Amino acid sequence: MEKQAMLTTTLYYHHQLFFKFLFSFLFFTLLLFFHYSSSTFNNAPSFLLNNNNKLLNPLTDFCTGRYVYIHELPTRFNYYFLQNCNSLTTGTDRPNMCPYMENLGLGPNIHNTEGLFHNTSSSSSSSWYATNQFLLEVIFHNKMRKYECLTNDSSLANAIFVPYYAGLDVSQFLWVSNITIRDSSGKELLQWLSKRDEWKKMWGMDHFLVSGRISWDLRRQFDNESYWGSKFRFLPESMNMSMLAVEASSWKNDYAIPYPTSFHPSSESEVLQWQSKMRLQKRPYLFTFTGAPRPELKGSIRGRVIEQCLGSSACKFINCSYGSGEKCDDPVNVMKVFSNSVFCLQPPGDSYTRRSIFDSMLAGCVPVFFHPGTAYSQYKWFLPNNSTKYSVYIPVKDVKEWNVNVEKVLMGISQDEVVAMREEVINLIPNIIYANPKSKLDKIEDAFDLAVKGILERIEEVREAMKNGRDPSIGFADEDHYKYTFSDNHS
Repeated sequence: MEKQAMLTTTLYYHHQLFFKFLFSFLFFTLLLFFHYSSSTFNNAPSFLLNNNNKLLNPLTDFCTGRYVYIHELPTRFNYYFLQNCNSLTTGTDRPNMCPYMENLGLGPNIHNTEGLFHNTSSSSSSSWYATNQFLLEVIFHNKMRKYECLTNDSSLANAIFVPYYAGLDVSQFLWVSNITIRDSSGKELLQWLSKRDEWKKMWGMDHFLVSGRISWDLRRQFDNESYWGSKFRFLPESMNMSMLAVEASSWKNDYAIPYPTSFHPSSESEVLQWQSKMRLQKRPYLFTFTGAPRPELKGSIRGRVIEQCLGSSACKFINCSYGSGEKCDDPVNVMKVFSNSVFCLQPPGDSYTRRSIFDSMLAGCVPVFFHPGTAYSQYKWFLPNNSTKYSVYIPVKDVKEWNVNVEKVLMGISQDEVVAMREEVINLIPNIIYANPKSKLDKIEDAFDLAVKGILERIEEVREAMKNGRDPSIGFADEDHYKYTFSDNHS
């Protein structure tokens, strides 16, 4: 009996040892399988890798629905312009664009702030740059390279980013009469894209690009040398893509995103400090206009606006005409004027929109618009639908018949309304700035974040249409003839 008990105990022990060994073997085999899978593929079907090469469960992956793949374009479509920046002076108001390429496209850091950052942290001055608006496509590309939901597997991407510097490219040839030269680079890019496997997935409808110039520069409607711009956005493949630009056209596959300002914070605290400073800012001017007249533009309201400003002791006019001597290209000078003003007039100029919209709002100045195409029909992902919360609207349908006194309109707004509008403008500051590409504002969404969110939603709508058997091209790139008309909402 004693021997039998010892035998039973020994068999039981061996059974336990066998199952422990079997369990360990299976467990480590499984670990090795997932290790091999993750090192062989950028994204395994059951587990995903984030930018830090950590395994993510798809059920808890915060990047679901947000993955972006970046095309590695031939350098002639982007980096060439950074390396040959001297060729970009044509089409800009700068004799040398090269300094603006510094700091990932933010431009030279502003050191002489003339007290602009008084009562803010000493590190805040490093967040201000002499940023050129045409460098937005470079800034956006550098921010996209740090995007938290990038993927190297295009089959998992919710959107495909095309880092083509369209605005910088076309700026070299806008004044060239030969339309073949104006159109050549865009055609070459589309030929390259259309041969890629990524293109065939949705025939380009999940592709998007960014332009630091207005969309109209890329929408020449006729093959006639007298017409402006290139016809890049009217080429068949380009019509399948979406474009984010500082000013959208009236076609539905163009979307407006804010012009870059000079403020590129690296932390939430810098944003909050600036907002606090603008709330306490004393504003001796009732209203301000910074710009130049446009006598050559038939129907331009600018001349009338300047007349009224010059005729009012409550208005500050900064003349940006060539040779005027005003420092309109000095961010510090411009921000000081805007921050000293209650209202900032924003009449259309060469086109509907102006960078001044965002510079003035950054300074806590309430914008005054004269046309719906200046902001209301443009920046819908960034500004409230209820425009009365943050702006004043004085419509000018016909400048010849316009007889509104701007000062009287602004004086008629109660102090409580002014305070509420200014607070709304200051609260909108995160929406209209681009944080430093080297940093990430974890608790605040900036203009880049909102732009990516907006385009992802747009592409998802197209994808849903395809899943439901509908033709996604219907309405995708149609022209909206009423986009810039004076509707009942803005009358």
